[in-house]
Amino acid sequence: MNLVEQLEQGLSELNNPASIQKQDIQGRVIQYLRLIEKWNKRYNLTAIKTIEGMLYQHIMDSLSVTAHLQGPQIVDIGSGAGLPGIPLAIARPDWQIVLVESNQKKAAFLQQVKIELGLVNVSIASVRVESLMLNDRINTIISRAYANLGIFVKTTCHLVSADDAQCRWIAMKGSCSEQELKEVETPFYVENKISLTVPGVMAKRELIIIARSTGPSVSDRG
Repeated sequence: MNLVEQLEQGLSELNNPASIQKQDIQGRVIQYLRLIEKWNKRYNLTAIKTIEGMLYQHIMDSLSVTAHLQGPQIVDIGSGAGLPGIPLAIARPDWQIVLVESNQKKAAFLQQVKIELGLVNVSIASVRVESLMLNDRINTIISRAYANLGIFVKTTCHLVSADDAQCRWIAMKGSCSEQELKEVETPFYVENKISLTVPGVMAKRELIIIARSTGPSVSDRG
């Protein structure tokens, strides 16, 4: 199969493929992969060197979470080469996605991708997440290769009002240990742990969904 056929097959095998708006997705995904391949030689964006490997381990991996996200305001923490934010922005043009990446070279790459793919629903914040300030109410904060759960929540909780129980923190993991899950402390809690099947990827993938309680704690309720 050629790259377009591999992409079509991968999309058809995704869980709940209806969550992806497929118009014009193929051309933009392939263009994005070509840009990663081109810039990777200078900026070391990924250890994966082949387009086919990137298609499954980056694109399909990113799109596998689409059905589990709530929009329209998404923040991708430690976006790197734009993962999962760019594939999500391509698949869901109705979502607004902020890519947070403090590395200036990677942020420059993300800006180039935004321009060349015409992604009007993407904005890039080239700052450390601790310094990030956003005006819009956020529905989902996601990370793919940012940090362990404790640091993920601690460094991003300022982005969401303390009385907002609707936002979800979503961490994409290979496998998450019980010890790491225990790093999530009150008022935050692990709402769900979902096993993902990613087309073309045999390795284990998990989605950790974290919520914040805004009511009284168990001890407060007696």
